[in-house]
Amino acid sequence: MEKLNILVVFGGCSTEHSISCASAAAVLSHMDTSRFNPITVGITRDGVWLRYTGPYELIDEGSWFNSRFCSPCTLSLSRNNLSICTGIGKYEHFDAAFPILHGKNGEDGTIQGLFQLIGAPLIGCGTLSSAIGMDKTRAHEIVSYHGISIPKGISLKRGEQPFQALESADISYPLFVKPVRSGSSFGVSRVDTAAQLGSAVELAFRHDNEVIIEEAVPGFEVGCAVLGNESLIVGAVDQVELAGGLFDFREKYTPVTSAIHCPALIPDHKAYEIRETAKVIYKSLGCRVFARVDMFLRPDGEIVFNEVNTIPGFTAHSRYPSMMAAIGIDFTSLVTKIIELGVE
Repeated sequence: MEKLNILVVFGGCSTEHSISCASAAAVLSHMDTSRFNPITVGITRDGVWLRYTGPYELIDEGSWFNSRFCSPCTLSLSRNNLSICTGIGKYEHFDAAFPILHGKNGEDGTIQGLFQLIGAPLIGCGTLSSAIGMDKTRAHEIVSYHGISIPKGISLKRGEQPFQALESADISYPLFVKPVRSGSSFGVSRVDTAAQLGSAVELAFRHDNEVIIEEAVPGFEVGCAVLGNESLIVGAVDQVELAGGLFDFREKYTPVTSAIHCPALIPDHKAYEIRETAKVIYKSLGCRVFARVDMFLRPDGEIVFNEVNTIPGFTAHSRYPSMMAAIGIDFTSLVTKIIELGVE
């Protein structure tokens, strides 16, 4: 069987550039090269596209943009010529595109739309589901329509006053203030008193032009790795144990006070209910191939939707592959299955 050329795009202009590099290095290192030929393209923090031919270790370290291994490239926009151009008359053909880009300009439907515009098979969620998944307010509205609980909250646009908005809303402290479209907890603050609200809103607005203010949900966060298009596989449910009040960027990638339990320390019947809820959320948002669905489990047993990550962290120790490993799907098999689902 002829190998498929897989265009792997990593890096990007978002604040999650370094996480994208780590995820891409892990995926590339576990790709079955007897079936797939990776074509690696890195996007610098300034938005420059570079064809990369060096070792994957440099991608993981974040030092990949080296003239020895990089050359400028562009994406051909012709629907009958899926390729990247690396020079005058020089093209490399690819069969499917695998964006491993976290955050804005990578996970929000922008690059997905670019690949769908040229008719490239896309390994991951499509344009609409990526855009909605990145937008916490719209994702909550859709999921709520399907009968799943969401946190009490309000959204603010620039110029709107948070204190006036809270007066008419039935929510109370403690609160979480978040950019509507951001990832890895950038710009997110826990607010315990009114004195902290102004600075938290200001911080969130540095990352987006819309902010969501949510009432803290008692209990703890649980997550589900979902894999598939029509028929879905759900990994083991995991549980985030926090010593502090916020699962921030540091705790997500270099845990100090937090711990991840996989499988979660919950009864089997509740884990089953969470997995089924994750399926409903995944389908209601139009997800395909893979995504991680994050929820809260309240002390009374109620499941509350938090967010969906359409390109979750994908290092060997990240939550998504760990949840799949817990049900017997190793990393290499997982990468293979994701590529197969993307091109089917």
